[in-house]
Amino acid sequence: MSKENNQPQARPVGGPGHGPRGGGPMMSRMNAEKPKNARATLGRLLAFIGKSKFVVLSLVLIMCFITLLNLAAPLVMASAIDAITITDQSLHVDFAALTRMLALLLGIYLLSSLLTLFQGLLSAKLSQTTVFTLRNTLFAKIIKLPIRYTDTHRHGDIMSRMTNDVENIANTISQSAASLISGGLTIIGSLVIMIVKSPTMTVVALVTIPLTLCVSTFLAKFMRKFFVRQQTLLGDINAQIEENVTGFKTVIAYRHEQDAIDTFNATGKQLRNTAIKAEILGGIMGPLMNFIGNLGYVLVASVGGWLALNGQISVGLIQAFLTYSRQLSRPINEIAMQYAQIMTAMAGAERVFEILDEPDEVDNGKNSICPQDVKGNIEFNNINFSYVPEKQVLCDFNLKIKSGQKIAIVGATGSGKTTVVNLLTRFYDVDSGEILLDGVDIRDIPKDDLRSAIAIVLQDTVLFTDTIAANIRYGKLDASDEDVENAAQMSNADKFIELLPEKYQTQITTSGNGLSGGQRQLLAIARAVLADPRILILDEATSSVDTRTEMHIQEAMIALMKNRTSLIIAHRLSTIRDADMIIVIDKGTVVESGNHEQLLAQKGCYYTLYQNQFAGIQT
Repeated sequence: MSKENNQPQARPVGGPGHGPRGGGPMMSRMNAEKPKNARATLGRLLAFIGKSKFVVLSLVLIMCFITLLNLAAPLVMASAIDAITITDQSLHVDFAALTRMLALLLGIYLLSSLLTLFQGLLSAKLSQTTVFTLRNTLFAKIIKLPIRYTDTHRHGDIMSRMTNDVENIANTISQSAASLISGGLTIIGSLVIMIVKSPTMTVVALVTIPLTLCVSTFLAKFMRKFFVRQQTLLGDINAQIEENVTGFKTVIAYRHEQDAIDTFNATGKQLRNTAIKAEILGGIMGPLMNFIGNLGYVLVASVGGWLALNGQISVGLIQAFLTYSRQLSRPINEIAMQYAQIMTAMAGAERVFEILDEPDEVDNGKNSICPQDVKGNIEFNNINFSYVPEKQVLCDFNLKIKSGQKIAIVGATGSGKTTVVNLLTRFYDVDSGEILLDGVDIRDIPKDDLRSAIAIVLQDTVLFTDTIAANIRYGKLDASDEDVENAAQMSNADKFIELLPEKYQTQITTSGNGLSGGQRQLLAIARAVLADPRILILDEATSSVDTRTEMHIQEAMIALMKNRTSLIIAHRLSTIRDADMIIVIDKGTVVESGNHEQLLAQKGCYYTLYQNQFAGIQT
């Protein structure tokens, strides 16, 4: 559909586009460094993880067993050490007890290793299952978003949330979920055993914990904003790549290669600098936690040695406490070491949930209709509409179209032609006024029913990576091969299809690369023919074809438009001379209406447009 100056910069009714380059919601979000609500994000992410209840339960049970084994190992080791004693300056070894303890210790380590293997498998399953659910939910949400959202958000950034952000979540769940579960269990278990064995040594072991929490909290406050910005910049990088790949020919044609490189490099430098800061802060966390952990280790060893000299504890128990103090600080250290990855995943999750929190496309239609029963009487009554507040596009717009009429809409760029179609198809809803279809306000008709009665052929043809036949069948998914071929014949697309190596089974790539503009347009017209609509909208449908092909299409269109209400948006006035009525729009209002001869006789706006096109008169 042709763009208008008043509209958002992305295509409102087209296929994959590349959205606005600068400004807008994405750019303002890049400048925001204030942290979001991490607790709420974590809660929502846990809700997705919790959907795999059996896997989560199995993982928790295995981690409980692994934690119990890890907690038992120091006690067994302490017993093994205490089996060796020195009495009266003589070494005494209880070989039976020592053998039992060493055998038990070997069994604990073997079983722990086996359970750790299963834990890794379950973590991978939990990660991929969660991401599968999250990605499907996100894609289903994107499909249901209002057109206004995709018009005002960069497509590359939306794709980055689906790919990069979700992938970061997957990696974090896989690598960190087990650590978080085992860490909590280990802290509780270690504390219980330590308190039972020696409250004094427990207090010594806990001295460094507040210091650990203070340092990690202090660093986290600075780290978070860099990881949020890093993910946002990564989305911007993806958006720029998508824009330049999609518009590659335009970049080359206007010799803007260096501009594209410079813009990309500028964003890349911002991403590099932000990533360096994030990684430096993330890298500081680990060494600091290790230092604090080692400090605690020294304190436990020193106090334990003093207590052992006074006969209050055994040497084996000192060894056990040294191990438990490590186990007590290990979960905190692990989280600190993984903090960078966790923050990246949290930032990505926030960006994903931002889309999930967007309201769905509003559809209050309750008056269901059968598309085949639609007659096609259309009325625009006192319509006012603007894409952006205070920038009116349609002003008190009125238009009546009778069933079966062929109506052409013309006007200068930005006059509001495309907006009429956007409102009729309910890609946008009117600000005020009403649009009636067979006497029923279209806001009362379910959007699926309304759009099932309408077929659109756009100026910018949208084709998918599939076969020729599948692209035509997009107009009616249950159509037979014969129906597809008949539609191709009616649109004159069969002539070039028959020349292709695999004919209707020929694979085409994204957007129909490899086909000429005219061939792509013919396939779009064939798709509309197959849909057999009651209302047909042609938006510059023949603008990409040569004059000879245009004549063939016009012949097919005459048959297709018979007994159908047709709206034609055209700049090429030669294509609308036989229209029942031509509507001239200027500044969002109908200024002239009539057939070709009548409008020429009036010598108004249409006359000026016609003369500029065919007579070369400058005004």
